[in-house]
Amino acid sequence: MKAFKYILFLLLIIIIGTSLYIAVQPNSYSFSRSRVINAPSAVLFNEVNDYKNWTNFSPWLEQEPDAALTYLDKTSGVDAGYAWNGKILGEGNMTTLSLEENKAISQKLNFITPFESQSDIDWSFEPENEGTKVTWSMSGKQDFMTKMYTAFSGPIEESVGPDFDRGLFKLDSVAVASMKKYSINVIGVTQHGGGYYLYNTASCKINELSTKMQNMLPKVIAYAENNNIQTAGMPFVNYHKWDEENNAVMFSCCMPTTEKVISSESDILTGQLLPFKAVKTVLKGNYTNLTEAWKKGMNYIPENGLEALENGPTIEVYSNLTANNPNPAEWLTEIYIAIKPLDD
Repeated sequence: MKAFKYILFLLLIIIIGTSLYIAVQPNSYSFSRSRVINAPSAVLFNEVNDYKNWTNFSPWLEQEPDAALTYLDKTSGVDAGYAWNGKILGEGNMTTLSLEENKAISQKLNFITPFESQSDIDWSFEPENEGTKVTWSMSGKQDFMTKMYTAFSGPIEESVGPDFDRGLFKLDSVAVASMKKYSINVIGVTQHGGGYYLYNTASCKINELSTKMQNMLPKVIAYAENNNIQTAGMPFVNYHKWDEENNAVMFSCCMPTTEKVISSESDILTGQLLPFKAVKTVLKGNYTNLTEAWKKGMNYIPENGLEALENGPTIEVYSNLTANNPNPAEWLTEIYIAIKPLDD
């Protein structure tokens, strides 16, 4: 009997000791993981902001891709949310509480099973060099059940931190891959309407073209805006000469106008394109794919019994400006190569 009492007493001491050990665990937790990703902050923000994208980078959905997912009517922005239910993941949901466009997102994470708990999730997107520093944070209160779990399995950061690292790695891969997507579509023969335009002109080495254009095109656009000139479309570049053998190009950066405008600045001139037949090619994607797009458009001409018009217009129209489309995969460029009239 005495031995039995001693055993009961020992068990009581163990229970009390264990309870005290659990009780003195921290009342809250907070940790974060960061990664610099070579992508604009807007691209990464948009990826995280829409819960339908989480299957692309969530380290937990990667563990159980067959988990049942349900979405609220709103999947991005404030009050958006989704829920999951799986054998491995358990049951839970997440909602967006607030956000600052392209800079920060705050979310609430709720676990229902295997035990109830709530956590605050925060994202920040900070421009850094040519990329973005993405920080993924988690914080919350530790009730007795959570303390008991962490007392025996280790701090939440110890078990969840590696998942955050994995998620950021996957987000990096997804974002970079998404920006590399492109398509080229040769539309075929079309009629370009021509029209008046403002322009500036320069000659340079082919390898200097991109830098030169980035300086010249904004000046033409700004001139039209600052002088309240009504424009008639999107900016374009007209190539007058392309000499690969001598690494030389001559081109004009242009802004179409609804009427003839006499410029008050010596380096901004007025021009006119007469209507012309052209082979039209559309590139959706990064400008780095323009060489391939031009090649496909040029090849289409002889392959279809057509003939390029010597000294005719060869232009690139930037259908949506990059400032409004941070993801290069969404950039649209229209290429027009003048051809001889079909009845010649």
